[in-house]
Amino acid sequence: MGNKKSKNWHWSQDVHALFKKLGIEQVAYVPDGGLAKLINRCQADASIRSVVLTTEEEGVAQMAGAWLGGQKGVLLTQSGGVGNCINMLSMMQECRIPLLALVSMRGEWGECFPWQVPMGQSTIPALEAAKVIVHHVDQAEKVPETVHAAARLAFDSYRAVAVVISQRISGSGSRG
Repeated sequence: MGNKKSKNWHWSQDVHALFKKLGIEQVAYVPDGGLAKLINRCQADASIRSVVLTTEEEGVAQMAGAWLGGQKGVLLTQSGGVGNCINMLSMMQECRIPLLALVSMRGEWGECFPWQVPMGQSTIPALEAAKVIVHHVDQAEKVPETVHAAARLAFDSYRAVAVVISQRISGSGSRG
């Protein structure tokens, strides 16, 4: 994992393969351009239940339910959705239910939409205030290994862990 295999390689290929290896059976998400390739791979995989959410905090509850039902899941969200999750994250902390979240950033590298900046700049501090362990990654080649380390930490220590994927990688929010 983590090595570019061709010029068409995208980190989502290795992360999806990692999900399979880890036994991820559910993925919850609000549609997001930065995570679109990973979402599409999960949707196309009959062994992973992909759940479209109306709001991100539903995903925290979905992941708690998956865990309590004996399954591992992953929440996929954009940084703007983190603010919607703050209250629900306290449940994961208090109950020691593991949560693995992948967060695509907005409001940082090359952002062109000013309304994305406030929550983008608040995402990591908000997660840390909610006692979520944060791993920030800004190199595509490092995404798979970072997700793997975060998954081990989340599922082995019953903690909430977020992998924050830099806008530098996704390129979302830039006009060219």
